[in-house]
Amino acid sequence: MKTAVITDTTAYLAKKTIEELKINTIPLSVNFSDGTYREGMDLTTEAFYQKLEEEEALPTTSQPAIGEFVELFDRLEQEGYTDVVCIHLSAKISGTLQTALSAGEMKEKLNVYGFDSEISCSPQGFYVRSAAKLALEGSSGADILTYLEKQKQQVRAYFMVHDLNHLRRGGRLSGAQAVFGSLLQIKPILHFEEGQIMPFEKVRTEKKALNRMLDLLFDDLKNGHVNEIAVIHANRPEGAENLKVKIQDAYPEANVEISYFGPVIGTHLGPSSLGIGWC
Repeated sequence: MKTAVITDTTAYLAKKTIEELKINTIPLSVNFSDGTYREGMDLTTEAFYQKLEEEEALPTTSQPAIGEFVELFDRLEQEGYTDVVCIHLSAKISGTLQTALSAGEMKEKLNVYGFDSEISCSPQGFYVRSAAKLALEGSSGADILTYLEKQKQQVRAYFMVHDLNHLRRGGRLSGAQAVFGSLLQIKPILHFEEGQIMPFEKVRTEKKALNRMLDLLFDDLKNGHVNEIAVIHANRPEGAENLKVKIQDAYPEANVEISYFGPVIGTHLGPSSLGIGWC
């Protein structure tokens, strides 16, 4: 039994983590007027947000081609892997998981398991790290999938966007909700519900939205054991650092990392977005 773990670049894992846990990644892409850029390969996050400011038209995103998965599966098969666990961003916002499973159907010697994270970014990374650690310990793909389904009940994530129009124009939030938010200058707290981006609460100001997200985290910190906390930002490092400081001031022992909304997710959320995810 030898199990490999695959994810896509929207998990935004640190290079060190990817190397240490032997995680395989497949890039998604951002399409600007001058061409297509593979996330994390052809375009850095910093360069993306700079380009986003300069471009008039909103970029689009695209999932990997099936051939990229087939090529990776071929290599893993040659390296002696028997099982593959594919963990991808929500199937409600991207066809990446379905593409991985379609590629897996072409492989007779590999057992390919798909897990819909029903989310993205750092919370997706929580699942990937768990799966990779189990794989290194010798767990089968089926056993890892069972573990991840249990872990899904423990993952929380909330975020706030600076401008709802990015979500509206990208088709990831209904137009009525976006117009309502912009007209009333609402800063809604958003979350993933059954794999879709949905409003969680409508809050009047950014400060109140951020404080509400902190309250939700603090409730879980008070009532139970929180293993991982990620503060996530879209080209807003100071805002993320401020949230991290507030968390650690209240709970000095909390394990808090700062992550980011990279090009693909940043296309839909827009700059200055902030979020908190935990497990």
